[in-house]
Amino acid sequence: MIIESGHNGPPGSGNGGWSAGVFATAAGGPGPVEVTLRRPPPLRTPLTLSDGEVHDPDGTLVAQVRPVPEFRSVVPPVDLATARAAAAAYPGLVDHPFPGCYVCGPDRADGLRIFPGRLTDGRTAAPFTVPAPVTGPLVWAALDCPGGWSVIAPGRPYVLGRIAAVVADLPTAGDECVVTAALVGAEGRKAAVHTSLYAPDGALLAWARATWIAVTPSVN
Repeated sequence: MIIESGHNGPPGSGNGGWSAGVFATAAGGPGPVEVTLRRPPPLRTPLTLSDGEVHDPDGTLVAQVRPVPEFRSVVPPVDLATARAAAAAYPGLVDHPFPGCYVCGPDRADGLRIFPGRLTDGRTAAPFTVPAPVTGPLVWAALDCPGGWSVIAPGRPYVLGRIAAVVADLPTAGDECVVTAALVGAEGRKAAVHTSLYAPDGALLAWARATWIAVTPSVN
């Protein structure tokens, strides 16, 4: 397994959702799995999965993967017009802790450009134009950052710590889907979020539950 440089999150490390999706795909279980990131996933580095643990060539633990019971942590959908309006007010357009993020970074013309904006009830929503090829890691990535933006605030960056996802059906390349997310709990530096991906016709495609962890802002 290799996380290519273009699939980054914070500078120099893999996007958490994409990386977790790669690890989950490699695990290949019949049911859902949960991925816990133990360190920022390194880029352009051969990684191995054995006995539920992902290691780098030096033997450092990168992530743990474990099967979990079936779950359904669904965030209600919104229509495409509502998602577009929310994205127009995406706070990351003016204040983003990692503007080069593959999923939600405004500096990435070649990224997924999922820009989750806040709804009046506190949920986030964003449109998502699905690129080809459509893969499991792509869906995990789309389920990642919208959850984070339900808790990220100016001067209060968060990174993904743990995520479990269920991909019921893959989206179709070229479709404009909708992602919704919600904060469901917070304690100390940890925030629990749920995220859902919907097809253009409103069909539920995938959902995730995740834990995000507040980090100290970088000082430039």
